[in-house]
Amino acid sequence: MKQSNEVIERAQNGRAGPSREVSTSTQRSRSDAVAAILPPVDIFEDDAGIIVLADMPGVSKEQLGVRVTGDNLVIEGTVTAPVSGDMELIYGEVLNSQYRRSFTLSRELDPGKIEARLANGVLRVNIPKAEEARPRRIEVSVG
Repeated sequence: MKQSNEVIERAQNGRAGPSREVSTSTQRSRSDAVAAILPPVDIFEDDAGIIVLADMPGVSKEQLGVRVTGDNLVIEGTVTAPVSGDMELIYGEVLNSQYRRSFTLSRELDPGKIEARLANGVLRVNIPKAEEARPRRIEVSVG
């Protein structure tokens, strides 16, 4: 099966586990820059397209962003503590609450039909292949 090398190569080069940090904003000043955790991902491919599974525990749907800019897919999320009422956090071990990861999409993929779903801290992004990139069976006639 032909792999969409651009997506997979970018993911493998960026993989270093959940503690690796990258800058998330070029619009902020250097002293104001926020570092983000690279969420661990698994990438699968079949004839229909690519599926990206990203572990983003603690991120709610409201704090999640999935966007395509040009040929880049960007996933971002912010972890918020589930505090209610007049409760106040007095101790916390999660110092960095931002997730961010980007991927370069192959031209074989159709970014206009991307679907994303968040369940149990796992973001599932389905990226279908463009119709012309999908394998098709050609009927052979006799005569």
